[in-house]
Amino acid sequence: MSFYLVQFLSGLATAATLFLVSSGLTIVFGVTRIVNFAHGSFYMLGAYLGWTLVERLGSTPLGFWGAVAAASLAVGLLGALMEVGLLRRLYRSPELFQLLATFGVVLVVQDAASWIWGSEDLLGRRAPGLRGSVDILDQPFPLYDLVLIGLGPLVLGLLWLLFNRTRWGTLVRAATQDRDMASALGVDPARLFTGVLFLGSALAGLGGALQVPREAVNLHMDMAIVVEAFVVVVVGGMGSLTGAFVASLLIGQLQAFGILVFPQITLVLVFLFMAVVLVIRPYGLLGRAEDAPPTAASPGPPLIAAAGAARWAPALLLALLAAVPLVAGDYALIVLTEVVILALLAASLHLLIGLGGLVSFGHAAYFGLGAYGAALLVKHLAAPMPLALAAAPLVAGLGALAAGWFCVRRSGLYFAMLTLAFAQIVWSVTFQWYGVTGGDNGILGVWPPDWAAGKAAYFWLTLALAGGALLLLRRAAFSPFGYTLRAGRDSALRAESVGIDVRRHQWLSFALAGSAAGLAGGLYAFSKGSVFPTLMAVPVSVDALVMVLMGGIQTLSGPVVGAALFHLLETEAMSRTDWWRLVLGAVILVLVLAFPKGVAGFVRDLWTRGRDS
Repeated sequence: MSFYLVQFLSGLATAATLFLVSSGLTIVFGVTRIVNFAHGSFYMLGAYLGWTLVERLGSTPLGFWGAVAAASLAVGLLGALMEVGLLRRLYRSPELFQLLATFGVVLVVQDAASWIWGSEDLLGRRAPGLRGSVDILDQPFPLYDLVLIGLGPLVLGLLWLLFNRTRWGTLVRAATQDRDMASALGVDPARLFTGVLFLGSALAGLGGALQVPREAVNLHMDMAIVVEAFVVVVVGGMGSLTGAFVASLLIGQLQAFGILVFPQITLVLVFLFMAVVLVIRPYGLLGRAEDAPPTAASPGPPLIAAAGAARWAPALLLALLAAVPLVAGDYALIVLTEVVILALLAASLHLLIGLGGLVSFGHAAYFGLGAYGAALLVKHLAAPMPLALAAAPLVAGLGALAAGWFCVRRSGLYFAMLTLAFAQIVWSVTFQWYGVTGGDNGILGVWPPDWAAGKAAYFWLTLALAGGALLLLRRAAFSPFGYTLRAGRDSALRAESVGIDVRRHQWLSFALAGSAAGLAGGLYAFSKGSVFPTLMAVPVSVDALVMVLMGGIQTLSGPVVGAALFHLLETEAMSRTDWWRLVLGAVILVLVLAFPKGVAGFVRDLWTRGRDS
């Protein structure tokens, strides 16, 4: 009994940290509608700044808590600076460009933290006066964790007072309910957003600084916490502080007891829980339906099929690429093969985002399913490469068909988080099913046969298959299926009123996009000779999203341009400097500010203006 009580208290301590971080995230999203990927970076910065200040000032209780507060305020100022210097310039851009900008900030902060504090784990000192433990039914429990347990409800109470008993809080609640009406009544949205970013970032920094006595500070803290914080916010209901608190308690207990009851599926429990909640409660436990849920992107000008000589541009590009092996070396062919594969991955995601208005945070699942589908056939059945490559889109398409049936019943960020949940479930099963997938050791020896083993031969094979799939996706965009998909994106209500089954079209597009990503995964597996669970992890989904946004959502060529630009930048930066994330992040920020419609969108506008003048 005493053991279970201590386990319960450990779950409460975890819940307190989750609530501190997720409360800031839900406040920022509730007011600004920004999906702030950099929130995890602010948590990490809070931990590093907290470690630095605690090492210098934390020998006394006053110094320790003063250091924690100072770290939190410093991170809050950084959040406000990001709003003023970056996000404020993007409020008129498609909403997803703000997400892309915060991803650039994540990369910059990663390398900046590495440069300042180094890549080694940092162990902080214990909190003065709270170093020991107390006996609870003869079981020791850390005294510091008891303080954290009390801190969660205290912060919730202070936030409640701030939002319900102050004028600033009233304005924030008004903006959360109806931003346009609040602006029409004279509320300065810019100042309000700056204050909200300060508060949200300070809460993330506070959560990070409070972890210094509990765990080592390292460069991986950002991605680990931001995914969990998103889960808490979505389960609780976007914009609901009380919902975030309740969800933190539930997930904290799930993590504390899940390892005892379901030790084989510990990694998947939280995401299974989120998926079940979203299926039963579409807007989270305490969320509410939004009149106008966040959209994937501004529809922009209608897609027009190229006419005249321009319609031969894709064929000309394929012909030029096919001639590259005649002049390029092996390294260039390896990089170019990867570009072609990633272009297909990005184009498959663009089918969902650009045409369907469906933002997926878990598209890497189908890339990975295709790779593993091909690799498992080779390993267990000694299947030849053509058969394995044919199975890759089939396996991924079936996976997408199953997951899509649930996902398309939700919209906006809830759809995105449900795709993330299914992706994490697939990743967790692959990671922990050692008997079949090899776990984190992956599957090795997935090489092409002799006739395709040469770099040039495999590049031509990849170009033929991926190029054919890209042309099919382009044809789908201008088919009746593509037009009805865009009609559902622009106005689902009007589309349904004329007899279009919007949900069925979205479901089919989800399966089609999954199949295309699966083919890309199968080609990637044979190009590398191995597959690992990282192929279906969150960073791969984020990379695909960045490629689509960088190229431009409103053009069909955008994902191809974005994939080439992103991969070449990443490869070049990695080969030239250890601070490649800093360089890549800075380039992304410049591109976001200079080309708010993406690089391909900018070129299209330039071409249109030149033609009309």
